[in-house]
Amino acid sequence: MLGLLAGYRGGVVDAVILMAVDTVLTVPSLLILITIAASIRTFISVEIMALVIASLAWRFPTRTVRSQVLTLRERAYVQIARLSGMGTMKIIVREIMPNMLPYLAASFVGAVDGAILASIGLEALGLGPQNDPTIGMTIYWAIHFNALRRGLWWWWVSPIVVVSSLFVGLLLLTAGLDELANPRLRRQA
Repeated sequence: MLGLLAGYRGGVVDAVILMAVDTVLTVPSLLILITIAASIRTFISVEIMALVIASLAWRFPTRTVRSQVLTLRERAYVQIARLSGMGTMKIIVREIMPNMLPYLAASFVGAVDGAILASIGLEALGLGPQNDPTIGMTIYWAIHFNALRRGLWWWWVSPIVVVSSLFVGLLLLTAGLDELANPRLRRQA
C-alpha cells in the first residue's frame, strides 16, 4: 500500500515515504535478524521469527511497486478515471491494482522465497527455535554433529530435497501466474 500511495500521489507523500524506505534500506536485514534472534533466543518461536522476518520484508517491494505505479499513473485509462471525477483511492483500487496483480503476485512469491531462506539461514546458525522441528534446525544439528564427515547422508539429503522441491514449486507458481497474466505467453488451445 505504501508503494501504491507514494507512486500515485507523488509530491510530499512520495518524498516522505521514499525517505523512510531509503532510511530503513540502509540497515542490512541479516544484521537486524541476527541481532533480534540472538537477543530473544530464550523465548523465540517460529511465529515470532516469522513476524520479525515479515516486518523487514516490506522495504524492497515498496520501492518496486512505487516505480511500477509511476508508469501506470500516466496511462490513458488512469487519466480518464481522474478526469471523470474518481477519487484517489478508487483509482488505485479499480484501475491500478488490477493491472498490478501479476507483478504483485510475482513480488509476493519472491518475498516468500526470501523469507524462507532467511528463516532457514537463521535456524542453520542456531538462532532459531530450538524445540521446534524445522528444516533449518535439521541443518543446524547436522552441522553440529558433523553428519557429513560421519557419513550420515540422510541428515543432509532430506532438507536439500524439501527446500529444492519448495523452490521449484514456487518457481512454477510464478511462471504459471506470469503465463496467466501475460497474453503473449498464453498457449493457443
